[in-house]
Amino acid sequence: MSGGQRFDGVGGAPGGLPPVPPAVPTTTYPAAYPPPPASAHAAGYPPPYPFVLEAMSPPVPSSRAAPPAPFGDPRFLPLPPARRRRSRVVPMLVAGAILAAVLLGGRSWLSGALPSYGPPAGLEEARLPLGAPPPESVLDTGAYAFSAMQPDGSGPVTYSPCRPIHYVVRPDHAPEGADALLAAAVERVAHATGLQFVADGPTDEAPDPDRAAYQPDRYGKRWAPVLIAWSNAAETPSLAGDVAGTGGSAALTHDGRSTYVTGAVTIDADELTRLLATPNGRGVATGVITHELGHLVGLAHVDDPTQLMYPTTNMAVTSFAAGDRAGLALLGAGACARDV
Repeated sequence: MSGGQRFDGVGGAPGGLPPVPPAVPTTTYPAAYPPPPASAHAAGYPPPYPFVLEAMSPPVPSSRAAPPAPFGDPRFLPLPPARRRRSRVVPMLVAGAILAAVLLGGRSWLSGALPSYGPPAGLEEARLPLGAPPPESVLDTGAYAFSAMQPDGSGPVTYSPCRPIHYVVRPDHAPEGADALLAAAVERVAHATGLQFVADGPTDEAPDPDRAAYQPDRYGKRWAPVLIAWSNAAETPSLAGDVAGTGGSAALTHDGRSTYVTGAVTIDADELTRLLATPNGRGVATGVITHELGHLVGLAHVDDPTQLMYPTTNMAVTSFAAGDRAGLALLGAGACARDV
């Protein structure tokens, strides 16, 4: 697919790994990926709001490899159990003003219907990356974690930097100003990773936890573009309660290396509409979408309240912080994937 809006600055698959027991989020990083510093939360940094969070599952350790493929390579890489991103706006009077708090938790998009076939390999794959993370990202330090690691533990699973990430938007239920909020969030991720995003316009495809990664009848003979959908709890039961959105990607493993090929982000439009009515609501709403796009390209939650990927939103943290940017730079520096 060609055309569409471009952002150059230049992202889970079927279940299969055994459940990860609740634990303190830790990740084993290979030598090329030094562990981030201890989180501010663990060091005694007070949480932004006195809300109790549900237990988080740890990111996938680098030592965990994908289980043997029943039919040989290529195969889809199973990702960890789904995580939810929660959002609850709680008004509080502080010096005569209203303060809103949003509870967040991550949820990887999973698909039980990923096909054993796909499009011709290497569509739109260039010989060199289309972009690169900003040079100043080498100076960024802080907590970060990845949603999935390569089978050999050599680094995180990533999108190919040598081809654009196409995405479509299902506009139903979208709150006022949704296009601008989404464009700002996509541009942030594109800049932090160097990955190139291409907007392919609207779609009528509804969000589905069993979404297929290859839909030739709808999108032609290519991997389905990333689906970004505005929805609500009535249509998407996983958004019930105070879940603000879901996000994640599906990976294909070929010759021992895994690459994300598509993904989905679903945002609770009702939650965002309520959030937009609060002080600084536009900035925090953009942060919610940016957080989900962080999951899309491969970031997991961290136990550091100064980072956007922390599961409880601080009203003052509405964009990526240093740790987030350090992780995103690594996710933007993955290998090209001409065989996928």
